[in-house]
Amino acid sequence: MGERLPWTKPVLTAHGAGGMNKFGNVRARQHQPDIDGVAIAPLLQQYGSPLFIVSEKTLRDNARRLKRAFATRWARVRHGWSYKTNYLGAVCNVLHQEGSWAEVVSDFEYHKARALGVPGSRIIFNGPWKPNAVLEQAIEEGATINIDHLDELYAIETIARRLGRERVPVGIRLNFDTGYTEAWTRFGFNIESGAAADAARRIAASKWLRLTGLHSHIGTFVLDVRAYAAQARIMAGFMESTERETGCTIEYLDIGGGFASRNALQGVYLPPEELVPSFEQYAEAITDALLEATRGRVAAGKPLPVLVLETGRAVVDDAETLVTTVVANKRLPDGRRAAILDAGVNLLFTAFWYNHEVKPLRALEGAAEDTVLYGPLCMNIDVVRASAMLPPLDVGEPLAIGPAGAYNNTQWQQFIQYRPAIVMVTAAGEVELIRAAERLETINAQERLPASVAQPFPQGLPE
Repeated sequence: MGERLPWTKPVLTAHGAGGMNKFGNVRARQHQPDIDGVAIAPLLQQYGSPLFIVSEKTLRDNARRLKRAFATRWARVRHGWSYKTNYLGAVCNVLHQEGSWAEVVSDFEYHKARALGVPGSRIIFNGPWKPNAVLEQAIEEGATINIDHLDELYAIETIARRLGRERVPVGIRLNFDTGYTEAWTRFGFNIESGAAADAARRIAASKWLRLTGLHSHIGTFVLDVRAYAAQARIMAGFMESTERETGCTIEYLDIGGGFASRNALQGVYLPPEELVPSFEQYAEAITDALLEATRGRVAAGKPLPVLVLETGRAVVDDAETLVTTVVANKRLPDGRRAAILDAGVNLLFTAFWYNHEVKPLRALEGAAEDTVLYGPLCMNIDVVRASAMLPPLDVGEPLAIGPAGAYNNTQWQQFIQYRPAIVMVTAAGEVELIRAAERLETINAQERLPASVAQPFPQGLPE
């Protein structure tokens, strides 16, 4: 007799006719034992689970590919690394080494960039609230300041007057309807209403200010490159009309960010490999529109503006992976299998809108089932994946989840669980700790206990 095959539990799956396949085009479910040749399992033994792992190689490759896509199509291109996407110091400095400026939207982010060694002259300062103290610092240090509203315009003018600084260079943030995305009208000055033209005239009339740039940001995870082509045409048209009317010279057009990463949006059935444009496709649409819109400028011998990008998500997202471990299994009342992980939405905030790819570290046996992946939080919303086809998962089985590099290390929360360590696999194949795991001392360090409540159970309190 031949060798008996191991018993495998049968799986009964209900099928319904007439409905769309909720898994869409099924993507390859491969296992992922390593990152850039470095085995993941030993890292969990050393640094604990859950664990974020950053690939320096992927980060550098993405930054270089982005810049190459645009630099081969436009004479002068500048990339401002979006700090709010991921402000880990190691991530920021890798991108600064690749030539990216710092794009910041708060006093915290401005000070973070300066502490990392970024000079003020290589900081792009955006955002709706820039406190006066950091505005003054930014003016003194020569940062690129894009004004969001009239109160900020007046504040900069007041600071410049007090400092005796005439003709401080500023940009203005614009908002408008591209016809392809929902207009983000809460930021900047609207073109259609005339508010943007009024702001440009107000700056031109001031002895303390000089309009040198235009900025806009049309949205996030924008999949239709035609939106960016429309943005480029509208901004170029406003540049030409503003220069004619006010006599200013626009030195840069900042188109913000919003490029999509290779993550799978919930509710979208096409996989990101088919849906998400490449850097080259974004660049082609934007620069073709700009070249057409500035043809008269070139004919008149006027210089073309610097094209500024603030791409964050598409640069860092696939450069980071969250590794988590199964801590329990259960069957739900509807028969579906569920697994509880040691990482939840406190760490993977983007689970609310992405269906992240989930891969075991090794090849697993058994039939794949529709599985719900829950986090460890005592909250019903802690769902890492509402539906994933996975083989049986033993307690202690590690899973790699990603892409996870965009917004998770800036929007994560210290809620119920400690936040874990983050390591970087360097370009040389070494592993470096870039953020230590939190401990009780980390959390308690900012607290203060008044003497009156220093003891939890005063003597004499009844049991």
